[in-house]
Amino acid sequence: MPQNTCEARNINTFKRFQDMTKILFVCHGNICRSPMAEFVMKNLVEKAGLPDDFYIESAATSTEEIGNCVYPPARRKLAEHGIGCAGKTARQMTAGDYRKYDLLIGMDKANLRSMTRICGGDPEGKLHLLMDYASRPGEVADPWYTGDFETTYRDVLEGCRGLLDSLT
Repeated sequence: MPQNTCEARNINTFKRFQDMTKILFVCHGNICRSPMAEFVMKNLVEKAGLPDDFYIESAATSTEEIGNCVYPPARRKLAEHGIGCAGKTARQMTAGDYRKYDLLIGMDKANLRSMTRICGGDPEGKLHLLMDYASRPGEVADPWYTGDFETTYRDVLEGCRGLLDSLT
């Protein structure tokens, strides 16, 4: 039995976190695709009236961009759709993320290979590609190289919609 109000609040917060579906979006640097997916998914969840049912974050498979903000063209593309990403900085995925999250969603096959390596495998079947939830399987192209943030946004949106539909 909780001893005080603060302890009861901590237990309730922990229970709510346990009951949430926890999703980690992952790409190479965590400055373009995975933060786009993180904030698009948060927006979709909010619009669906389900913010208390999901915990959503993003991470990188590499260390190249750790601590950097979302890449300005990605930030602008999100803003065009009324989605903010203020305060997000890149972080690297860890093996511990496999235990923390229910789903770890990569943007391309190279991400998936790196995620599998970082996690030491995928014994619980938690690792997936975002486009596996879309009408057309495939990969989300990296706009860092293509310069095509619109196509990346459309792919991310379609994948996130499909993912949300599959979870609700």
